[in-house]
Formats: sequence, C-alpha cells, structure tokens
Amino acid sequence: MSHRAFAIGGAATVVVALVAYAAFEAGIERGRTKASGIVAASNATRSAPSAAANASGDVDPSNGKRVLYWHDPMVPGPRFDKPGKSPFMDMDLVPVYADDAPGGAGVAINPRLQQNLGVRTAKAVAGSFSSSISAVGNVAYNERDVVVVQARSNGFVEKLHIRAALDPVRKGQALAELYVPEWVAAQEEYLAAKRLRTDVDALALGGLADAAAQRMRLAGMSDDQIREVDARGAVQLRFTITSPINGVVGELSAREGMTVAAGAPLFRLNGLATVWVNAEVPEGAAAEVRPGSAVEARTPALPASVFKGRVGAILPEVNATTRTLKARIELANPDGRLVPGMFATIDFAPTRRSDIVLVPSEAVIRTGKRTVVIVAQGDGRFAPVDVATGIESNGQTEIRKGVNAGDSVVVSGQFLIDSEANLKAATTRMGEMPANAANDTRASTTGERNMDHAPAAQHGAPPRTE
Repeated sequence: MSHRAFAIGGAATVVVALVAYAAFEAGIERGRTKASGIVAASNATRSAPSAAANASGDVDPSNGKRVLYWHDPMVPGPRFDKPGKSPFMDMDLVPVYADDAPGGAGVAINPRLQQNLGVRTAKAVAGSFSSSISAVGNVAYNERDVVVVQARSNGFVEKLHIRAALDPVRKGQALAELYVPEWVAAQEEYLAAKRLRTDVDALALGGLADAAAQRMRLAGMSDDQIREVDARGAVQLRFTITSPINGVVGELSAREGMTVAAGAPLFRLNGLATVWVNAEVPEGAAAEVRPGSAVEARTPALPASVFKGRVGAILPEVNATTRTLKARIELANPDGRLVPGMFATIDFAPTRRSDIVLVPSEAVIRTGKRTVVIVAQGDGRFAPVDVATGIESNGQTEIRKGVNAGDSVVVSGQFLIDSEANLKAATTRMGEMPANAANDTRASTTGERNMDHAPAAQHGAPPRTE
C-alpha cells in the first residue's frame, strides 16, 4: 500500500512540474511575440518617412511650425505620423518640428523662454589686446657678485677685524691679520739679496733679488704686499687681508688663534650693488615673459620707491605645488636699500597685440576637454562652437579659431543652452541606433533564460517539441 501511494505521489509531482514548465514556456513565447510586434512597428515607422505629415504639411496652430513627426522623448527611436498616446509611456507624443530636426545645428529657444533664462548676448569684436602680468617674489643675493677670501699659505689667524656674519664691509677694509712663517723666510731672503747688491756686481745680485721676489709670489704674497716689504725694508710678521668688494659678510669661517691651511676659506662676501628677485610667474602666463623684458619692482618696506630692472632668465623648472615658473630679475641697488629676504611685487611690461578677435571671458565655457562658446544664429537659434583661446586679461579673452568678429555670443545662460544642445545630440544618437540591436538584445536575453531552465529537462521534464 505504501509503495502504491509513493508511486501516485511521484506521478503527481511530475505532472505538476510539466504543467508549470509548459506555462512558463507559454509566457516566454507570448512575451517574445509581443516584443517582436513592437520592434516591427518601430522599424516600420522609422524606415517609412512620415509621408502623411509631409504630404499634408501639418502645421502646429500654436506656433505655426511645420511638424515632421511625433515621438516619445523617453523612447526617441520610433517615429509616428500622427499625435496620440505613447505605446511605451503613459504620456502624449511630442511633435518634432522642421526647425528642430536632427540635421539642424544647435537648439531653438523662443523669446519668452530666453527672457526667463536671462539669456544675454554680446558681439565678438576685433581689436588690440594689451596684457599686463604681475607676480610676486623675494629679494636674494646676486650669486654672480660673490667673492671667497682664502688663505694662500699655511699660517695662523692673529687678529680678526670682522667678527660676525652679515657685517657690512667696504672695498679695502681690513678683514683679518695672518702670521705666515713661509712668507717671513721669503722676505728675509729678498731683503738679504738687496743688501748684498753693490755697484760692481749689480747685475748678478740684482738677478738674485728678482729670484727672491718671485719666490715670495710663489709662496702666495700679492704684488701689493711685496711692494710694501720693499718700501719698508723690513720683514713684515703680520699681513692684513682686505675686502676686494663692497658688500656684506655672507659666511665667516675664521676665528682668532686658529691655524689655517693653504686654500682654506676664511670669508664669503656678497656684493649688494645688484640683487636678484626670484618672481613666481603663473604657468599660463609664462609664454608672455621673455628674458630681457623690462620690469618694475615694489616692496612694502619701501612703498615710495620703484626699482627698475630686466628679466635675466626664466629658470627651466615648474613648481609642482604652485604651478609657477621662476623668473630671475636683476635690479640695481646702489644705496643697498633692497635686502635679501624682502617681499617684492613685480609688474612686467605689457605686451600689445593687434587685429585679434575678443569676446567677454564669461562667454567661454571650459569643460576640461573642450572650450566652447555659444553663438546666437538669429531667429532664436543657438549653437555651441568649439574655439581655441589665447591670452586673457581685463575680462576679455582672445579667440584664435572658431568665432569671427561680429558674431553674437551668449554671455549669460550659456550653460543651460550647452546642456540642452548636448541632450539633443544624445537623443539624436539614440534615435539613430540600428533597429536590430533591440532584437539582438532581446534574443540573447531569451536564450539566457532558456539555458537557465535547460537542466530541468534532464531531471524528468521532457524536452519541448516545436
């Protein structure tokens, strides 16, 4: 009895499974048939022009425009030759006018909507352009006006006249006094040769004195020091080192009592007759700055003074943080009023260009990949135009390509118009998609569903017979 009940239950289960599978396949078939009908209708309406509309010359009485066809904006592909309800959405079909056909450029906006959007236009004009560039920078030492004072021979620092860095010095001012044993021996030899010279043997002994003087030069003594020894006729135990330029002590390495070796740096002197200003020029304006360009510099420390100079060099390096190039400017500093470290504002000489097309800078739309200007074409039509821009100054931007003098460009509300134009272009592209793409997509979807249910046939459900 239990085996019979089990067999009856199994048979009932198989029957239920077959009925469910048959219902599922019937639903799939009905859906496929309905979708094919919609696609076929869409293809027919798309392939056949709206002959009825064109033949009858339907005109919208509300605006007097000729209607090409009707469509559903949410499904822009299918076209219909008469108004009515959309078969896709719960909405009315929207007319497409001849002026708004996909082949037309830009978009059309009626005057009332233009007023509501606050659309304003301005003329592109041909004129001259004068761009002025300002930059900021810091005063620094002129690295070409640096002198290093070194020890010419081994010796000792007996006395320092300059005891701290940044002390001002004048040309010829005493810096330090050195005792150099090698120089003392050379002086004694030279003076002895001079004392032995007589009238009888002047030629031979004179040559000996010249050789002793040459030995002093080779030991590191200067011609001035040798002349001083010759004039005094006595050995000089200390020699005074003097400053060769006017300026400040940038670095002090000597101390009293220390031993110095030949070539050891004692002082580093920076001249102040000229200074550098390292100005940070924006990367976008670097093309307008040239070596040799005249500049004017002002500093808050000296508000009533204007310092004139020229661009010495444009350093080949861009600051990755500020995106600026460094312009090296050399300024005359006769009174030493400009001190390294001061903040300075630099005004570069303006550059003037003629016969260029200018538009208000607010009319230019920069998207990152494109630079666009909305051009008013008349009769309420507007079109986005790709342009190539140049320099910008005083609210005006140079247009090198794309817009001609006399064209009207939109300076207010252009972002809304550009968005509408992009939306229209996207809609047109959607309408021009091949009709078979929808069929392929639906077929692939149906095939995937059939494959998902294929294992059911292997577990007791019989294969479907067409």
